[in-house]
Amino acid sequence: MSSSKSENLSYEKTLYAIEPSVYIVGAGPGDPDLLTVKAQKLLAVADVILFADSLIPEQILELCRKDAEIIRTANQTLEEILPIMIDRVRSQHKSLVRLHSGDPSLYSAIHEQMHLLAEANIAFEVIPGISAFQAAAAKLKVELTVPGLVQTIILTRISGRTEVPATEELASLAAHQASLCLYLSARHVENAQAKLLEHYPAETPIAICFRIGWPDEKIKVVPLNEMADCTHKEKLIRTTLYIISPALSANKGRSRLYHPEHSHLFRSSHN
Repeated sequence: MSSSKSENLSYEKTLYAIEPSVYIVGAGPGDPDLLTVKAQKLLAVADVILFADSLIPEQILELCRKDAEIIRTANQTLEEILPIMIDRVRSQHKSLVRLHSGDPSLYSAIHEQMHLLAEANIAFEVIPGISAFQAAAAKLKVELTVPGLVQTIILTRISGRTEVPATEELASLAAHQASLCLYLSARHVENAQAKLLEHYPAETPIAICFRIGWPDEKIKVVPLNEMADCTHKEKLIRTTLYIISPALSANKGRSRLYHPEHSHLFRSSHN
């Protein structure tokens, strides 16, 4: 048996014998096929699934054990969720998957969960997932870092019920004219459009992406100055991502990486 096959078998056995612990798993933007392999394996063996049912499609539950305990958390607070995690892991010695939409590192409210789990001496692991901006770029068939045009991606939101630090105010970030991915801002779209127009040309193409990866997803590409009107016309108030980027316009920029005149460690130049 090859070493790679042996390692794979060892890896699978480790996963199928997972320890009592909390696994904070990124479920991706909605499409079950975009779950990582590790996320799928954990769902297949975990004893308990804490399911953010307002943000994650029901189809993902089809990957879980038939006898797994499914706990829906859309109407629960952290004060209600945390004791469940502690009880199942510490008292019942069970493995628990805490499913979050997208990637846990972005707008997932896991910061406080991790601190409280650590304080309670409950072991946990974080498994990344695909974020909506990545899935949206794939659907749009664009690269958000086009050489000679834009080389920076900014992930942010506008101030609302959760305030954004003054140093990260949207207008100041827009001044970079980077590929800007705007989360959690549909309810404040007029304000967002006004701040973006301070620095991006009115004709800058933007993609309005609703429920990416879900069966009812919508993607509209419009000029920046039509951002608010289109949002209202489509009646979008949540689960909407905006991508504002020069990369959405037709451009023939080329990376140096695969250029015949470019040499690197693995290839000499051809000039």
